[in-house]
Amino acid sequence: MELRHLNYFKAVAEELNFRKAAGRLFISQPGLSRQIRQLEEILKVKLFERDQKHVELTVAGAYLKGEVDFILNHLELTGNQLKLIAAGKIGELRIGFLGSASNQILPDLLARLNAQQPLISTSLEELSNSVQVEMIEKDKLDLGFVRLASVPSELEMKVVLRDTFSLVVPKDHPIEAKGFLSVNQFRDESFVLFSSDYSNLYYEQIIGICRDAGFAPKIRHKSVHALTIFRLVENGMGVAIVPTSLKEGYELNVRFMEIPNIAQHTELSAIWKAENRNPALRMVLPLI
Repeated sequence: MELRHLNYFKAVAEELNFRKAAGRLFISQPGLSRQIRQLEEILKVKLFERDQKHVELTVAGAYLKGEVDFILNHLELTGNQLKLIAAGKIGELRIGFLGSASNQILPDLLARLNAQQPLISTSLEELSNSVQVEMIEKDKLDLGFVRLASVPSELEMKVVLRDTFSLVVPKDHPIEAKGFLSVNQFRDESFVLFSSDYSNLYYEQIIGICRDAGFAPKIRHKSVHALTIFRLVENGMGVAIVPTSLKEGYELNVRFMEIPNIAQHTELSAIWKAENRNPALRMVLPLI
């Protein structure tokens, strides 16, 4: 088996169309078909069910598709790590995070990492919970920061921040912190919330806060970005409920009021793959 077989298989598995896959690979369609037949002969399994109109992965093909993603991602990581090692570095740590981790947890981690492990470089990408889990499973990320109740069994998970919830209102809102007794005081307001795409668990917690206060929120806008939510609140488009730690790092005309007497809290967790072989990750885990 050669590396090209895996690249050709990946293209066909993603396109499920030999003509499109051949165009993507800049080879002829008959040539691509021959390469796939070679791979099937080498592995002694059928990878695709195909006729003149349809191409589908077999059960074995579907399994190989997931493994090919991991293999090719790991090869790319290995190549990048070799370049860094040759330049005198230990390697690169690839970090995914939710926006709410960038205010407090991530800056603190990176400051300690730079002080204690200056030969480790980092790449950072803001991603949703589900994308982080998928990329860590496929060896495209080393470390993630998520708001999830659980993760697949092959991943490790550690809570790094336990946070309260706060109501965000425009600075000139008539209800001030000293007179804030319950979210119920805002039952007639429009709400600007994080979308369930950000974290379904987190979204349900916010709905639960309102339900426990005796009302269902009138949701006017949703976003996955904290700054967008705060800008909408600032411009009188509604009020928001967010983790209290998000009040750090923004200079806007809004006020944060911690919600009193509620059962809900939110947790930010670090996640990583137990079998990840990146030496940079092993050196960073003690800092977490």
